Amino acid sequence: MMHVTNRRLWIVVAAVGLVACQRAERPFESRAPAAVAYASQDLNHGDRFATDAVLQNAVKLLLAQQSSDGAWRSDFYGSFKEGDALTAQVLAAWLAIGPLGDRARYDTAVARAREYLSAMVDDRGRIRSPQHGLAYPIYTAAGAVIALASSSDERHVLARDAWTTYLRQRQLTEALGWSEADREFGGWGYAAEPAPKPAAGQPLGDLATPNLSATVFALEALQAAGASSSDPAISKARRFVERCQNVALDSAQRDPAFDDGGFVFVLDDPVRNKAGVRGVDRLGRQRFASYGSATADGLRALLLCGATADDPRVVAAWQWLERHFTADNHPGDYADDQQAAKRSVYFYYCHSLAAVLAADHSSNPAAAARRQRWAHEII
Repeated sequence: MMHVTNRRLWIVVAAVGLVACQRAERPFESRAPAAVAYASQDLNHGDRFATDAVLQNAVKLLLAQQSSDGAWRSDFYGSFKEGDALTAQVLAAWLAIGPLGDRARYDTAVARAREYLSAMVDDRGRIRSPQHGLAYPIYTAAGAVIALASSSDERHVLARDAWTTYLRQRQLTEALGWSEADREFGGWGYAAEPAPKPAAGQPLGDLATPNLSATVFALEALQAAGASSSDPAISKARRFVERCQNVALDSAQRDPAFDDGGFVFVLDDPVRNKAGVRGVDRLGRQRFASYGSATADGLRALLLCGATADDPRVVAAWQWLERHFTADNHPGDYADDQQAAKRSVYFYYCHSLAAVLAADHSSNPAAAARRQRWAHEII
């Protein structure tokens, strides 16, 4: 069985993503939201020493780039120039690393960043958005919950609860007019405001349309805030997550040419599903190709929703990853016109796969050994 015995070693994935996000010269390198990735097995002394050195360099860079108000801002990308986009994710990742080197400086930087996130909540528990609104509202809220959840300071607890409420209000549920029959039901999108179900025949905007990435970040935040898999929000999210998987448990609905166990990012979107359209199945439905980052996200989401290792959906997702694993590329059967998108979420794929490995509790020795090799290759 794989155990989380040295969590901070795996944060190298997030640390590298953060460095790329701050100083990337190529646009594709900036697309990965910096987030928490954990170790799931011991490393030998040489690997641990080398990994710690990488982390120390990343921490030094981030320390040097923290603003005086506690926030992190990009000096390269416009959407990251406000502190809301990066601060919560940087801090969540940094807390997973733990102190490296100067403990006093680390503690000071953490305290300043927490104060920045707490100050975004007013005395009535409402979120104070920057002048132009939150650039990445769900990622920011989720990162803030994770970053504040480990603090016992009363102001931080109140801010954590406010950010958690913010997330809950943006899930597509009955409170916004959605029903279980709606394919979007239970998911989260990117919209800054809650998204009521539109009138019949009216489209749902792209930002409001739920997607797997926003949903898994929200699920991680709810877990950090203390929600269990029986929480109604998590139970509802699982329904959306399952709809994003290319698998059919009912043989009457199954098409082996398309039901490969992998996941897609969003329902019915040939552009935002990075690997593109795969074809039309035997029932006449347009199907989208599975790919690495979405499948890792989908598997993480299933596990966060309480799915067990022997759940058919979990088994199918692991099998897809095992058939397609690579550490130096973003896997998936990409359409010819989608090849440019393949590299755009490489760092995100590495992060999400690392988080999946951390959540793995396989008792199968062969599977555990295989996944440990993946960890070494990613590092």
